[in-house]
Amino acid sequence: MTHYLDFEKPLSEIEGKAAELRALAAGGNGPDVSGEADALDMKAAGMLRDIYKALSPWQKCQVARHPERPHASAYIERLFQEYTPLAGDRCFAEDTAILGGLARFRDRPVVVLGQEKGADTRSRLRHNFGMARPEGYRKAARLMALADRFRLPVVALIDTPGAYPGKGAEERGQAEAIARATQRCLDIGVPLVAVVVGEGGSGGAVALATADRVLMLEHAVYSVISPEGCASILWKDAEKMKEAADALRLTAQDLKKLGVIDRIVPEPLGGAQRDPDEAIARVGEAISNALDELSGLRPRALIKARREKFLAMGAAAPAG
Repeated sequence: MTHYLDFEKPLSEIEGKAAELRALAAGGNGPDVSGEADALDMKAAGMLRDIYKALSPWQKCQVARHPERPHASAYIERLFQEYTPLAGDRCFAEDTAILGGLARFRDRPVVVLGQEKGADTRSRLRHNFGMARPEGYRKAARLMALADRFRLPVVALIDTPGAYPGKGAEERGQAEAIARATQRCLDIGVPLVAVVVGEGGSGGAVALATADRVLMLEHAVYSVISPEGCASILWKDAEKMKEAADALRLTAQDLKKLGVIDRIVPEPLGGAQRDPDEAIARVGEAISNALDELSGLRPRALIKARREKFLAMGAAAPAG
C-alpha cells in the first residue's frame, strides 16, 4: 500500500478511485470502466508532475524521509556484487547504523559504506534509525584506511538524520570519532564518491561525505542541522520547521549553486519511493561516471584536489 505524504493527499484520492474502478472491472460483474480508470491515471500523472515540480524545502525533507524510499542496503544489494560485510571498530563494538565491506561495482573492486535507517520497526531499531555511535564512525575510518592500503575506491551512501546524541555516545567520544572519520576522508589517496540518497544530517553525514565527488538525489536534503532542531534553537519552537527549512538551503538545487555538492541525480517522477529500481539504476550510473573521472588521478593529486575543494567552500571573494 502506497504511503502518501500530507501534500499528496489529493493525489491519493484520484489513484484510490482508479484502483477501485480497476478492481470492479476485474470482478466482471459490472460495466467496463477501464476507460474511466485510464483517464484518472492521466489526471494523477499530471497532478504528480505539478506537485513535484514545485516542492518547498520542507516538502523535500518529507520526501527525503519517506519510509518507502530505498535505503543503503537496497543500493548495496542491487548495485554491488560479491559484497562481503566487515564489522566492528576494533575498539568497542559493531555499529549496524553504518554498513560497510568489500564488494565489486561493475567489475571494479571497491569498499562500500552505507548509513542504514531500516525499513520496518524491527530493522529501524536494529540500525538505530541510521544514527551512528562513535564505533560506527571508527569502523568507517578503519574501512577507509583498508581501502587506502589496497588501493580500492570508496563509495559512501549517505542517509542519516545525524549522529546519535545519547549520553553513552558522548562518553565514548562521538565528536572525536566524527572528526577522525572526516580527517580519514581527506587523507586517503584513493577515489572517494559519496551519494546523499535521503537525509544528510550534520556532522554524522559529513564524516562519510568529505569526498572527491558528492552526488545528491534530486529530492534528498543535506544540512548542518535538521529543520526541527534549527527551529527549536532559533525560535524555541519546533513547529517553525518550515521557516527553518527555507533558511537552511538544504535542497540539492541550492547546494549545487553553492558548490557544496558536485552533481544532482534526477529521480523518477514522484520521487525514488515510487520507482526504487529506476532510482537505484540512476545512482549506479552516476557513481560509475564519477569513478571513471577519478580513476586516472594519482594519490597525491586526489588528496590535494580534495583538500582544496573543501577549503574553498565559503571562502569570501577578494574585495574589488
